[in-house]
Amino acid sequence: MTEMVYGAGLAHVNDPVLPRWWRTIDRWTLICIFLLVAIGLLLGFAASPPLATRNGLEPFHYVLRQGFFAGLAMVVMIITSMMSPLLVRRLAVVGFVCAFAALAMLPVFGTDFGKGAVRWYSLGFAAVQPSEFLKPLFIVAAAWFMAASYEIGGPPGRLYSFLLAVLIVVLLAFQPDFGQAALVLFSWSVMYFVAGAPMFLLLGLGGLVVLAGGLAYQNSEHFARRIDGFLNPEIDPTTQLGYATNAIREGGFFGVGLGEGQVKWSLPDAHTDFIIAVAAEEYGLVCVLAIILLYTVVVVRSILRLMRERDPFVRLAGTGLACGFGVQAMINMGVAVRLLPAKGMTLPFVSYGGSSLIAGGIALGMLLAFTRSRPQGEIADAFGMGRGRP
Repeated sequence: MTEMVYGAGLAHVNDPVLPRWWRTIDRWTLICIFLLVAIGLLLGFAASPPLATRNGLEPFHYVLRQGFFAGLAMVVMIITSMMSPLLVRRLAVVGFVCAFAALAMLPVFGTDFGKGAVRWYSLGFAAVQPSEFLKPLFIVAAAWFMAASYEIGGPPGRLYSFLLAVLIVVLLAFQPDFGQAALVLFSWSVMYFVAGAPMFLLLGLGGLVVLAGGLAYQNSEHFARRIDGFLNPEIDPTTQLGYATNAIREGGFFGVGLGEGQVKWSLPDAHTDFIIAVAAEEYGLVCVLAIILLYTVVVVRSILRLMRERDPFVRLAGTGLACGFGVQAMINMGVAVRLLPAKGMTLPFVSYGGSSLIAGGIALGMLLAFTRSRPQGEIADAFGMGRGRP
């Protein structure tokens, strides 16, 4: 218990893998992730049976699938968290190349499943969304580029990472998937800030984002429709936002009770994008605050541990992963309470979705690997100084 409060102790390199992993892992973060998965399964029991009934499936069809993918995601997360930062970086760069190629070929081989945005590959038994896997892999690849720029005679890694981010954002915008594009750009901006970017460059980037948003509003009916719906002071009660808003209002502080909620019968995406509305209606504000607390603990503890990290690559990659994880949760819940335009983004580890769960397992596995306790060198080592000492 002492180690969980004050931080896990360091382990000797020659220790067996599992004991060394257990002593060095951030256990509070691990517990919070498992709790989020458990809450997701609990909400799945409430939200998915109506959809299964409408599709002529067994009542708990989607819950069983979510349980399978959640279990697979946890296995992937634990295996990834046991890796060294060097191995994580190498595998992430290879995975990024594959995910980027898959994203680029979506216009040719992808499908929209009738939702107006070509984001998925249909495999018959399942659907794969490349952007979900691309996000964490891009963060690690971009951190590698940025960290390389610290080295004497190193490449202009920050410029390379920026050009790569712009290319990914353009590909996502053509789907269109402006939510994922914004998340990629935000994660890169956070890492660029941590890497020592001048503030005027970040302000200039913000201006370019506003300009791009204006152009998208004028030229994309999909984007304009969502912005107009968000800005409209009147909420159509027959829309998804209308149903979600009413469900949150009806839930109150303690909710209407397990299984008593009605929004799941009206919302087609109650088990995915609007799962927080189901939680608010059936379990009330108490449940929503508990979910927010779990996300907050994961992000804050990760950032605090990364602040002690001397390796620039680990610090940058971990910060990008932690902030991207937290902001995705904020966007999903912000849409449900109408603080943000509709984005079509899942709530990490809580919403239904195989791609989202497994990609989340990869992302948090890498984050846990980066935040494990390890011997730190002198702070000068992080800037290429002090080398050659005995």
